[in-house]
Amino acid sequence: MNTLLLLLAGFFLPLFPLSMAFNWLLGRFNNPVVRAALILVWPQIGVLLVLTAGVPLTGSVFLWWGLITAAFYAWRLLTVRELGQWAAMLATSAFALTWVMAADGARAIDLHAFVLGFAVAPALLVAVTALLERRLGAAYSGLVTGMARDIPRLAGLITVVLLAAMALPISPGFFVMLDLLLESDPAPVIVALLTWLLWSWAGTRLLRDTVFGPRSGKNVADLPVPLAWAFAGVIVAAVVLNLIWTGV
Repeated sequence: MNTLLLLLAGFFLPLFPLSMAFNWLLGRFNNPVVRAALILVWPQIGVLLVLTAGVPLTGSVFLWWGLITAAFYAWRLLTVRELGQWAAMLATSAFALTWVMAADGARAIDLHAFVLGFAVAPALLVAVTALLERRLGAAYSGLVTGMARDIPRLAGLITVVLLAAMALPISPGFFVMLDLLLESDPAPVIVALLTWLLWSWAGTRLLRDTVFGPRSGKNVADLPVPLAWAFAGVIVAAVVLNLIWTGV
């Protein structure tokens, strides 16, 4: 096992405080396509470095470092109101769980699929952030409430993406989290479940402060029908691919 390679991988499968590099880089780009591409590609580099260093990992340092990082950023989600920052911290928390799978000796294809499954929701959240910024000038929870009645298509997209961010069935994150829970030892599973619970708590608060609640009275354009169908196609494709991969 090459410790130097694993430390380098800690920038790409974020380990605190190395994780600050990933979050800083995401904050440097305003283009949603670039940000989504970074979320999708960045952890794959980390997987390649971990595989080069050798799996399964010996010892528990990187396993617990990853778990603590995941739980820490999941807790921070509760205090973040800007949707772009929320997506970045969710990605950081989720990617850090890859160290648990690496410690369990997961196959290369499974590690790549693991980070891809967790990258789908943050990447979609980046797109949702861009849609809200174009309409409202910012993407803060509570800025506009009652979206479900005023702009139902955009509200529906936000709801589905946030449910995927919580890794609820049948989202891509649900399948990879289930794989982690079934393959890992009891102690890491407990921390992973706590992290999952915090994602759900934070996501529920975002839903409450945006989709539901009283109408804000602001005149906001809804999502065009063709674009709504395009997002639906991407989400369905992601779910189908995960179903095929897991063999469910």
